[in-house]
Amino acid sequence: MEVGASMAMTSRAPGAGVAGAGVVRRSAFPGWEKQAQAGSLRVGGATAGAAAVAVRARGTRPVAPLCSVRASRGSESLHDSVDEALLLKRKSEEVLFHLNGRCIYLVGMMGSGKSTVGKILAEVLGYSCFDSDKLVEQAVGMPSVAQIFKVHSEAFFRENESSVLRDLSSMRRLVVATGGGAVIRPINWNYMKKGLSVWLDVPLDALAKRISQVGTASRPLLDQPSDDPYTAAFTKLSMLAEQRGEAYANADARVSLEEIAAKQGHGDVSKLTPTDIAIEALLKIGNFVTEEPAVHGQVDSQSRKMQAL
Repeated sequence: MEVGASMAMTSRAPGAGVAGAGVVRRSAFPGWEKQAQAGSLRVGGATAGAAAVAVRARGTRPVAPLCSVRASRGSESLHDSVDEALLLKRKSEEVLFHLNGRCIYLVGMMGSGKSTVGKILAEVLGYSCFDSDKLVEQAVGMPSVAQIFKVHSEAFFRENESSVLRDLSSMRRLVVATGGGAVIRPINWNYMKKGLSVWLDVPLDALAKRISQVGTASRPLLDQPSDDPYTAAFTKLSMLAEQRGEAYANADARVSLEEIAAKQGHGDVSKLTPTDIAIEALLKIGNFVTEEPAVHGQVDSQSRKMQAL
């Protein structure tokens, strides 16, 4: 399957841009509920807009310096933002060759910022960015995951989610923001292992605060009436984390927001920006791709033997 340039999701996130577009430093959590629209894929025979649209991933292109300016924050903020942009650019250049066009799959709990960080990574790597939830919605012709759950079932959604990941896994140069529950099906890992997976590990209390502030209407597994939205969200997230924790740990790289915050000398992960997280993701990706040849050569050899049986 191909990915058409006209239907590719724009990689720009709030706080990311290239060549003349400003990047505003902001918290990694407020405002992350905005999602870019993605192109449609054929999923299990279903199409969005009555036809399956082929999508062509963009090739690598030079990465322009990212600038970040907010006049009211003064020269110190500008200096920090330029430093961030240069670091982001340098890290992307370091990993790009070793990626060799492989897709990057972001996994993690709902609300962990996969879509926003994914758009930043795609921008600096010259990749295209897709949100698997959005592709499922378009493929089955429904406006939200919540409605799919309500009209059909979670099982129906999961089947279509796997079909989307299967189709995406045949492509190259994509950053894919997966749904929070994509990790629970082993078949999805078969697809994601064709590329490189990155777990955005966010503390549950930070997720619960953010989700309780923006609401749970778009999150069917959390959307339950409660007088205390934070407690309800935290309780449900804790249960989901217990169920999925080992699955998330299957990712090739783990990006811990607590570790990033500690490096910066504070303990509040809500102060981190999407750019902070994207830089750490590139660092972890770089560590993985530069250390993998011996290990993955063995894995590839074993895979070929299994396919021959």
